[in-house]
Parts: sequence; C-alpha cells; structure tokens
Amino acid sequence: MRVSIVGLGLMGGSLALALKRAAWCTSITGISRRPETLAAAAAAGAIDEGLVDLAQGVQAADLVVLATPVRTILSQLAAVGESASAGSVIIDLGSTKTEICREMARLPVHVEPVGGHPMCGKEVGGFGAAEADLYAGRKFVLCPLARTSPAALGLAREMAEAAGSTVLLLAPEEHDRAVAAISHLPYLAAATLLNALEASGSPLARQLAASGFRDTTRVAASDVDMMLDIIMTNRDAILDWLLRYGRQLETLTAALEAGDEPRVRSLLNAAQHHRRTLQF
Repeated sequence: MRVSIVGLGLMGGSLALALKRAAWCTSITGISRRPETLAAAAAAGAIDEGLVDLAQGVQAADLVVLATPVRTILSQLAAVGESASAGSVIIDLGSTKTEICREMARLPVHVEPVGGHPMCGKEVGGFGAAEADLYAGRKFVLCPLARTSPAALGLAREMAEAAGSTVLLLAPEEHDRAVAAISHLPYLAAATLLNALEASGSPLARQLAASGFRDTTRVAASDVDMMLDIIMTNRDAILDWLLRYGRQLETLTAALEAGDEPRVRSLLNAAQHHRRTLQF
C-alpha cells in the first residue's frame, strides 16, 4: 500500500504520523509546496519521500489523500485525477463536502473518489502542530459518491480506523448542515464576540479576560484563509444557523429587557441541560 498525502499541515501531518505508527502502509509520500515542511516531516519519520511536484507525487500511489484547504482541494482535483494511476483511491480531508464531492464526480473513470472529513483539529496549524493521536477516538465522516466502489470505500474506512477513528457514513449535504451548527457557527460566534469586545473600546475588559473568555473564543484564533474556504463553500447552511442563533439572542435580549427572570432562568436551564447531555 503506497500512500501519497498532499499537504502536510496539521491534518495531513497528523495522519501521516498516525499511519506510520500503525504500520498500515508500505510507504508514505508527502507533497508540499514548502521544502522545509517536507524536511521536517521526513525528520519526524512521518514520510518516506517528500516532493514538491503534485503530479509526480501522486502518480504511483494506491491511495491519495488531499489534506489542503477546501478551495485548494477543489483546484487540485483535476490535476490529481489526470496524474493518479488507474484504480487509485482519492480521498480528501476537507471540512465541507458538497462542493468537493460534486467536483469529485467529474474525475476520470480510472480513479475512485471518496469524500472525507475527520472531526478533529486545533486552532493552530502547520506540521509543527501535528500529532499522531489527533484522530484517535474521533469520528471520521466518509461521503461515498454514487460511483464509489465497495472496495474503495472499504480502503478509506481502513485508513480512518488505522488512524484511530470511528467511521460515520453521511451524504455530503447532511454533513455540511450538521458541521455548520457545531463547527462553523461557533467560529463565527467567537469571532463576533472578540470584535464586539474591541468595538467597546474597554481596555479593562481585555485586562480582566480569563479562562472563560479564553475557552469561549479559542477557535477565533484559527487560520483565517482556511476558515474563509470553509465558510464560502458552506454559505447556505451557515446562514440558516446564523438566523437560528440570532433568534435565540433576540429571545434572550427580550427577556432581559423585560426583567423577566423566570424566562432568563428557563433559557439558561435549557442550555445547561443540553450541554450536560452532549458527549465529546
């Protein structure tokens, strides 16, 4: 089993480390625009070979993993499809799936596409942040296309499980709507909270900010280019959740304006209950 991983940042680098630790494949070729990233990955034992040329890097692979930002994946798919060998499986790790799976459907018939998204990550990126346990105990969503063969889906499942993940099969649209609620909306809420603080012009509030504010706004430190890719390729679902979130804020605002303590308590009790029933 020869694996090529395109992009050796947090997600691609962590996958390479996990697959190496599991001894799941014969070799891993890492593909990156940055020679220094390839050098770091090789020094860490994450890859057997490092290349900057995309076509060269994927042509001998049995499995190609696209671990670049979403819109970069969209721009790379055609070139990967042209260069990949017959029968190779192409999977991505993009955070949105509808546009990627739509583009995957246009790939040449000699390759086998599968959409993928591991439900893990950090607010920091780059190979320096990669860790072999990043995928362990996490869900790994697979979005097979109508043309995806059982063998290709099986290989994608084996890879995810070798990294320590539990596989969940979803339709692309179903995936995108769910992650808009639990990933994309929280990012935008955290970013808006920080912007509201800065707009207030209160240096004292900044000075007093402690662990609660830190934890609430942690994801706002995520790479903006990466998040823009995600947001702009999942706009409809995100807009729907922003409207739902806005209605909740309006309800809370109205209760506070009216001095309706029982209503405020009810809203907070409901949130407390929902948080306690979540399993991470």
